[in-house]
This record gives sequence, C-alpha cells and structure tokens, in this order.
Amino acid sequence: MTTKAITPLRQRMIEDMTARKLCAGTQRGHIRACKRFAAFLKRSPDAATLEDIRWFQLHLAETGVSICTRNRIMTGLRFLFRVTLRRLDLAEEVYHLREPQKLPLVMSVDEMKRLLAVANSLKTRVLLSLGYGCGLRASEIVRLKVKHIDKAQTIIRIEQSKGRKDRNVMLPDEMLGLLRQWWKARPSRYDAGIPLQERWLFPSKKSAGRPITTRHLNRLFHEAADAAGIKKGVTLHTLRHSFATHLLERQTHIRTIQALLGHTKLDTTTRYAHVATGMISAVESPLDRLARPKHKRSRKAEKNRKEVQPPA
Repeated sequence: MTTKAITPLRQRMIEDMTARKLCAGTQRGHIRACKRFAAFLKRSPDAATLEDIRWFQLHLAETGVSICTRNRIMTGLRFLFRVTLRRLDLAEEVYHLREPQKLPLVMSVDEMKRLLAVANSLKTRVLLSLGYGCGLRASEIVRLKVKHIDKAQTIIRIEQSKGRKDRNVMLPDEMLGLLRQWWKARPSRYDAGIPLQERWLFPSKKSAGRPITTRHLNRLFHEAADAAGIKKGVTLHTLRHSFATHLLERQTHIRTIQALLGHTKLDTTTRYAHVATGMISAVESPLDRLARPKHKRSRKAEKNRKEVQPPA
C-alpha cells in the first residue's frame, strides 16, 4: 500500500494553520477548498492568476453550489493566498456573498417531552437532556468529564468550546439526578486506569481513552426523533435552539441566555425572539383592537385606568 506524499505547498499551509492554532475541522475545510481549486485549475494553486480566481468563482455559481459552501471554499482560498503564498493581489479577488438569514428550527415543549420519553436507553436520555436542558453543543456534550460537573455550585463547566471560550451553564436538579443514574449504570471497564476526575462521562467502546463521537450522538438523536414521530427537519442542534427559545418565552433575560449559550454578540442571541412562538402569539394585533367596540374596555385596560386615577 502506497501513501500519497504531501506537496510542499500543502505542508507549508498546514504549518501556517497550525501556527495560528486553527482547529482540526477548519484545517480540513481549508485543505478541501484548495484541492477543489487545484482540480478546477488542473495545476498547483501557486500558479493561479487573477483570471483563474474569477473563473473559479463563476464556476461555483453556475454549478449550483450553495452560498454557505461557496463562502467556506473562498475562506480557505483566501487563507492560502493571503498567508501561505503572500499574494495579497489574489486575496483581494476573493469575495464572499451575503448568506441568507434563516430562522432556527425549534421544537415545541410537547415535542421535547415526546422525544425524551421515547429515548430507548438511559444513555440516550441523558445525552439529549444535556442538549435541551443545558443548551450544550454536540461537541460539548461528548467532551464532558467528571471534573466538569460541579455539584457544590450546581453548574456545568464548559472548557475551551467554540471560539476557545470557557463558560458555565446551570445544572438542574433533574439533570443531576439523570447523571447520577447514568454514573451507576455507566460501564467502568473502558477507563479503569484513568483518574476519576479525568474520566469521560460517555466513553467510547471502540476507542480506549476517547469519548463517543458526535456522529454517534447524532445517530441516537435521529433514532429518538423518528420514534417520537417528529416530522420536522430537526437536527441535534435543534435541542440547543429549543433551549434558548423556551427560556426566552419564560421571560428569561436575553443577556442571561447569551451567557448560557456562549455567544459573543447579542445579535446572535436575539434571533430567537423571532421564533419564540409563545411571545409572538401573545401579541395583540391592531386588527383585534379595530374589531372591539369602543364602549367596551378590556379588563386589563380598565384595571390600568383605575390604578392611575388620583385618590379622591
């Protein structure tokens, strides 16, 4: 079996990405983008011209590549031109398209109850409860260790997640009870030699010393969603969206939700106001006010009128 040698250009790009501490997923995406560009050129990207970049972007548009995918490809190429090749003239030819603003898909409270009720194992229920009950990302769930569960302060510590940030989330009583049940049932033969605090909550059966994969977690979620009869195009990340939306509907302060989700920008969190159906359906339409007879005041309006009247 022969292995394909890494070209000097790819090796240099990998070193540049490693020096800037880009995560493994980002590095793989950048390499894929450059391979796609090289396949289009039929030669090495270091020989690219301004016209080549123009034709490649036109090619992506004509072949129906989505805007999100196209922007990811061009981000990888921009890194290659700007950092590795030091060709700022080529980097300036790379442009990004504005991505469509889509509302996050959210499950109702009833759908969440059904999803957790049909979980076919304690492990699945605990995993999905962490996503919905604490708003954790898939990667954060699978990387939880014993040391991250702080029973004294009733919090879960999330270390070096997206954007290399730490944060704390709440540890509900229901979640703590589920974790205790899982710890008693959890097989210990996979990490018997590892110090207690460093043990994964969800160890992998196939890879010693490693946690389960997000792919495995995703499969468990879709099995539960199918069993619950949820027909929406939900994903594992929908649990996190539902967590934020349901907190907002219960009048939780938007800044608190921002901190729990680990969002840098408040704008990222405020989009959940657009899908908080409980809040939206409670808004009184101007049409209802037109249809209401003038001589009849609502109970709320009458109460407010009496409260503001000065005492006799």
